[in-house]
Amino acid sequence: MNKILFSHSYFLRFDPKQWKIGLPYAPLGTLYAAALLRDNGYQVNLFDSMFAKSADEIIEPLENTGADFFVLYDDGFNYLTKMCLTNMREAAFKMIHRAKERGCIVIISSSDSTDHYKEYLEQGADFILLGEAEIALLELIQSINKKENDFSPIDGIAFSQHGSIMKTKRRNVLKDLDALPLPAWDLVNIDLYKESWKKNAGYFSMNMATTRGCPFKCNWCAKPIYGNRYNSRSPENVIKEIKLLKEKFDIDHIWFCDDIFGLKPGWVNAFADLVEKEEIVFKFKIQCRADLLLQENYIKDLARAGCDNIWMGAESGSQKILDAMDKGTTVGQIYSATNLLKKHHIKPSFFIQFGYLGETKEDIEKTIRMINELLPHEIGISVSYPLPGTVFYEKVKQDLIQKSNWTDSDELALMFKNTYQPAFYRQLHRYVHKSYRTHLALANLLNLFSHPLKTNLKTLKKISSAIYYLPAAYFDKLKLQQLGK
Repeated sequence: MNKILFSHSYFLRFDPKQWKIGLPYAPLGTLYAAALLRDNGYQVNLFDSMFAKSADEIIEPLENTGADFFVLYDDGFNYLTKMCLTNMREAAFKMIHRAKERGCIVIISSSDSTDHYKEYLEQGADFILLGEAEIALLELIQSINKKENDFSPIDGIAFSQHGSIMKTKRRNVLKDLDALPLPAWDLVNIDLYKESWKKNAGYFSMNMATTRGCPFKCNWCAKPIYGNRYNSRSPENVIKEIKLLKEKFDIDHIWFCDDIFGLKPGWVNAFADLVEKEEIVFKFKIQCRADLLLQENYIKDLARAGCDNIWMGAESGSQKILDAMDKGTTVGQIYSATNLLKKHHIKPSFFIQFGYLGETKEDIEKTIRMINELLPHEIGISVSYPLPGTVFYEKVKQDLIQKSNWTDSDELALMFKNTYQPAFYRQLHRYVHKSYRTHLALANLLNLFSHPLKTNLKTLKKISSAIYYLPAAYFDKLKLQQLGK
């Protein structure tokens, strides 16, 4: 039995907000697993559900490939899959049913199935891979092919046996990431992704991971797949993949989807040297923390390598809330890091989180003030989202009786009792965006007076947007005040 059909449970169409944005990234984690199994002699195919209309579309590839194994392997690098949206969970269950109807052995790896392995087994899955899963998957399929009946020596799996659910000990994470083959990019119809990016952004971006894990201890952040250990690919190995993507797919841009990019001392400097040596021209964005963006040499190296946008986990403009989150950063560091990035022409973007436990009106006002003073390039606003395995989840789980997951990424429902009702936070999301856009327009207007010769059409469009955003923000604030009473 050597025929394996891989898939994943993220359907772009089932997430209306992301479908409208139209900037999808291929299932990177899935492609890593497929590459490893192919390198070990298995016949591998992929059903990429990203652009599919229905989970039932899995039927045709199941039948055409004659798959012995159906492996539903979600991308553990993408925050959208980490959110465990119910639309995607239901699609996963349907694909499990269709695979079992056709006699496949079904193996699942995802953040959601790691947290809820019993539910997935009840839906018909034969095995759940817990945590980082490539090696566990290989060992499991090899064991099944040897017709072994005892799976207990395989770390990091859960399965049903004699009416009971068995769970083996957690597998240690991989340390030598260079030992893995490069992702099986040839299995994906890259043209679909490229067409969507060109249409909606005007350029083409692909995703890469240079590290796995995050050593920091923010108490709301779950790490079910790669954990708290931080391991890195070598700069040389990363450069090899960048060159492949440039040559094969003519990319313009890369999203390095690491939780924390370039934490290993000297890594970014060596990477920037290699980019210059190989004369690779591209732009990229990363994710990082404010306290790691305070060294000027580090920022210079990032800029030298091609970094043009850094998404910073700012979260809040209130030190009280940052401390409650065990964030380990300060509001002052957010200000300093933002100014340093702008100095070196790197766009700072903020992840913002409202609704954390104990947040008051004053805390919210501090966050809005910080956004409007610093004017990041972009902002991503969410409300606090309890994920299993976190300290935060344990604090609020008694409130999650009716709902513990969002249906899609735009739901923004506050699922636990807090200072204000859920409708308040949805209105807050609308108001903060419009307030930010208003301040951005006014800042561009000031720049027009200060530097009239540097004005371009893009700047004029931002200035003119104040005609809409100024009154819209005012009326949204009135609605917010009403909901906050």
